[in-house]
Formats: sequence, structure tokens, C-alpha cells
Amino acid sequence: MKLTHLLASLAIIGCTTIAWFILGAALSQRTHSSFNTLRNEVSGVWGPAITQQHPHAWFDTPNAPGGRAQVLPSSSRIKVNLNYDPMRRGLLWHRTYDVGFVGDYTFTNPTRIPQTFYIAFPLPPETAGLHGFDFRLGEDDSSSQAMPGASCEVIRAILLPASGSVTLHTAYGTRGTDTWKYDFPDKRRISGFKLAMRTNFHEINFPVGTGSADERRQDSNGYDLAWNYPDVLDAQAIGMDMPKRLNAGPVAARIAFFAPVSLLFFVTVVLLIGGMKGIPLHPMHVFFISAGFFAFHLLFAYLVDLLPLAQSFAIAAAASLLLVSGYLKAVAGRSLFAIALPAQCIYMVAFSASFFIDGLTGITLAVLAVATLALLMFLTAKTDWRGYFTKSPPPLPATGGKSA
Repeated sequence: MKLTHLLASLAIIGCTTIAWFILGAALSQRTHSSFNTLRNEVSGVWGPAITQQHPHAWFDTPNAPGGRAQVLPSSSRIKVNLNYDPMRRGLLWHRTYDVGFVGDYTFTNPTRIPQTFYIAFPLPPETAGLHGFDFRLGEDDSSSQAMPGASCEVIRAILLPASGSVTLHTAYGTRGTDTWKYDFPDKRRISGFKLAMRTNFHEINFPVGTGSADERRQDSNGYDLAWNYPDVLDAQAIGMDMPKRLNAGPVAARIAFFAPVSLLFFVTVVLLIGGMKGIPLHPMHVFFISAGFFAFHLLFAYLVDLLPLAQSFAIAAAASLLLVSGYLKAVAGRSLFAIALPAQCIYMVAFSASFFIDGLTGITLAVLAVATLALLMFLTAKTDWRGYFTKSPPPLPATGGKSA
């Protein structure tokens, strides 16, 4: 191969790289705009991320700051059932879920005289509606008709005898998106607290700023988790992120941005091994190879608007394999085709497929780079590089037909 041909081939790869970056940027912008618009629509229909605040109570006394003595539950028993049910809107999947909440809280009068307790249960803000809402103090069923005030809290007054207790029973069902959380007042002492959570999924992830579960039990349908705070100062919040769902737009954009790496590996292998076999390639051949690679990403980017992700990937990959490997077979026969087909399957198809699994792309790229380096070092160890870029290439082998 001539040095000028090599430089021209690199220039072609550089121009194709610019085209890939433009495609990736367009996909990212389209996905970002669509996600922001549809996210608001989904939150309006399905509800936002849900945060349930810990209930509290108070009684009036001149011995407390502001004339109110704040009291937290002396015992809390909570059950949460999270049913992950992702919803597709437009071209994007959104992490929606149903939640069933049941809580039993015991409030105790810490004084030696009767006190009128005002018990408040905060409701999650901006929900898609609370279904089957229940609020009962002790045996008083009439309090189930309690209504929230302007502060989005249901408040009920009850007279407690000295050292007496009352149990608040609450329950509701609602829907949310992305995350469910249970939060505590800042720097307050939490005692006798236990929350049991049931999920219908296995991919558990605790949001930043929340505590990990103390107990975990997995079965075929999901997880049973539990948090225990027997006596904790400044207790961490409790939460659960819904599992991530693979969206086509971000995947297609990432594949496009990393596509130049796969093309560079492929062209390097084909040029070097082809040159060693006496099969010269012109920069125009590199141009058509680059166009064939770009066809994969272009087809995949727009097929995902019409077909499922895996099906779109398979069709685009098959089209590119037919273009590139079929073209090289027409150029130089089966000897080059035997190199091109497995190389394209590895560098384009397998490398692009690694983007479907989070955290796998980096190690895939590293393994491909090291394996390619080892292969080329082994095959070219005895190559005379001093004459490789200066000798005139032999003519391409005939692919068929007879001379006159």
C-alpha cells in the first residue's frame, strides 16, 4: 500500500466520523426533547415520584418552644407493596409503578397528665389520586372520613390519658414514576420503626441518600425487604428506584458516537491482512466500506421508530453485513470475504450489541483493542515495513470470467 493511499483512507474515516457525530447529536437531541415533553405527560397521567413523610403529633404546653411539644410515633409498622409496571409513551419507556401503603403508628402521651394530641399524617403531594384511603385512630371508625387541610396533612385531635397510647391506622394505593421514598424529619429520634417492602422485580437499587435494607429475601417473583430502626438519631430515608428500561434513542446515540472505533479496527485488520495476502485496497474501497458501516447506524436509528429494538438491530446489522462483506467478496473474492465477515461481526455487531448492557461497553472495547493488537503483532512480526508502503501493489485477483 502506498503511503498516500493510507493517508487518504484515514481522511475518509475522519469524514465518516464527523457524519457519525452529527447522527449521534441529532439522536440525542431528539431523545432529550421527546423525553422532557413525554415525562411531564406521564407524570400528569401516572403521577410523579412518590415521597411519604413520617407522621407526627403535638400537644400544647407552655414548657415547649412555641407552645407546642412535638411527638413522633413510639412504634411504627409499615407495609409497602411496589408493583413495577413500565409504560411506553411515544418512543420511550417510563418507569411507572403502583404502590400499596399500609401503616400502623402508635403515639404515646409522655406526660403524667391527660393531653389533647393533634395527630397529623402527611399525604404525598401531587399524586394521581389516593385510592382506598383509610385514616383511623384507635377504634374510632368515623375518623376514616377525615379530610386533608391546606398543608396536605390529615389532622385529628384526640384526648390521651396520662401515659396513654393510641394507634393510627392508615392505608392507600396510588401510582408514581421512577422512585418511591419514605422520609423522616431532620435530626429527629426514630424508635420502634419497621418497614417491610415487597417488590415484583429483582433489580433493586436504593436512591442516593437512602439506607440499605437490613433484611433481604429473594424469590422467583421479586424481593422481600425490611428496614429496622429500633432507636436511631437522624435516621436515613428509605427508598427504591424502579428498574431501568432500555430506551432505543439513547442506545442508538451511544452506538453512533463509538462507531468510529469499530470502523478503525475493521479497516486496520482488513488493510494489513489483505496487504499481506497480496490483496491491495484503494481508498475508494475504504470509502465504500465506511459507507456500509454508516448504513448500519443510519438504518438502526430510524428503524427503532417503527420496530422493536432487537428486531431493528438485527435488520440493520444484516443489511450492513451484506453491503460490506458482500462488497469485499466482489472486490477480491473469498479470501478477503473470509477475513471481512468475522471481523465485521466482531467489531461492528458484537461491539454495538455491548451497548445494550450497562457497564459492558468499556471492557468490550478494551478486550477488542488488546486482542486486535495481539493478532496484528503476531501476523506482522516478520513483515518488512521498510518496503511495505513504497512497493507497487499487485493487481487485484480476478473474481470471475475468462480473458479473450
